[in-house]
Amino acid sequence: MNIPSFVRRTAVAILIVGAGHAVPVFAAALAHSGQSNPQQKSPQTQPQSRTQKLANPLNDLLDEAQHDIDNNQFETALTPLQKFLSEKPDVAWAHFQLAYAYTALKRPDEARAEYERATTLDPKMSEAFLNLGILLTEKDPAAAVPPLRRAVDLLPAQSRPRFLLGYAQEHSGDIPAAVDSYEAALRLDPRDVETIIHLGNLYVGLKRYPDAEMKFRAALELQPKSPQALLGLAQTLDVQKKPEAAAAYRDYLAVQPDAPGARSRVIHLLLEQKQYAAALAELDRDDAGKSPTLDSIRSRADIQIAQKKWDDSITTLGKAIALAPNDAELHGGLGRVFLQKRDFASAEKEIKTALQMDRNNLVYWKDLRSTYYLSGNYSATLATQDLIAKVETPGAGEWFIRALCYDKLNQPKPALEAYEKFLELDQDRNPDQVWQAQQRSKVLRRMLDQKR
Repeated sequence: MNIPSFVRRTAVAILIVGAGHAVPVFAAALAHSGQSNPQQKSPQTQPQSRTQKLANPLNDLLDEAQHDIDNNQFETALTPLQKFLSEKPDVAWAHFQLAYAYTALKRPDEARAEYERATTLDPKMSEAFLNLGILLTEKDPAAAVPPLRRAVDLLPAQSRPRFLLGYAQEHSGDIPAAVDSYEAALRLDPRDVETIIHLGNLYVGLKRYPDAEMKFRAALELQPKSPQALLGLAQTLDVQKKPEAAAAYRDYLAVQPDAPGARSRVIHLLLEQKQYAAALAELDRDDAGKSPTLDSIRSRADIQIAQKKWDDSITTLGKAIALAPNDAELHGGLGRVFLQKRDFASAEKEIKTALQMDRNNLVYWKDLRSTYYLSGNYSATLATQDLIAKVETPGAGEWFIRALCYDKLNQPKPALEAYEKFLELDQDRNPDQVWQAQQRSKVLRRMLDQKR
């Protein structure tokens, strides 16, 4: 979000006949509110019928500066303002105008000093406190909080100062205070979409997902095409695992078709819901008229694997590997597909390639173990089991495989020990394997007794 624009203060110079000289008095209004209060007058102001405009060099300097500012000639405005302040250093409005010019010229240090001088001279100049807070928010949001809090005190009926305070608090890390400020702003202006979205995002960070969802839906009632609200709603539904999350992402993509990651998330959600045809249609829409990206090819392979179209997925993964030959995940995935097709030689080759790139990945080691076991290479299966056991404590399933391997290799003693360990750990959770282990254990005990 961009830092909010700065408030301008316009002024009308009125010269009052005083004790031998003319004194400028100013009636001011907040430009951003579109409101003015002509009834507010300086204690020195005389009734209009008794005032008289007189030529005054100081007043001319202010008129000149105002004209320059109105025409965005901020550099030119500095000279008359500085000349005026050299004569009248205690006029808060002139310091404010000078600060505004410095701000436009991207001279923040000088602008800050002038805004602070204006607030010192006129502790009720709300515009100066607002602009000082806005100026500080970008680089030092914590320092922006006190002047913005003062602006809130001076403008209790306006929502915008509360939003600006919340924004500074949010970016200084005081999230609870930011929530309070945004909520207070919405009580004054419930239709402020920007505040609604900011509050929704903070609710997400606080894991208040139902509250966040409600805010994003409220924002979309006011601005149905708001990208921020559409994305916020989609992500909030996603984290709550609500089935309508995919549709929400689609709504977001309708207004932000090039948003990175959103379409792949839609495809992923459709895959989770086993809506394979819809996922493929989404992918085809994304690929239309252009060369598919690596991410797109990956997603297509995921869909084909989910549909158990093994041959198609092998072709697709081959295309992905051609684009990213050093991607361990692609080689591991291809190896797993070959394993499904019981092409053990190809599976072993791809999984070993993945392990060369990512040697500590236990998933690949387990896939290699499965490949060895299903291909009848029981010695290699046991050796791989030993490597896995150094990293991860074997569970009941691992002990069952180990027992089967020893059994196949005609090693009754370690086979019996492994079956017994499996039975100890499994606790009858897998009745078929338990029955098999019990029967083999009886046979192995008899074999060992006969050898004694």
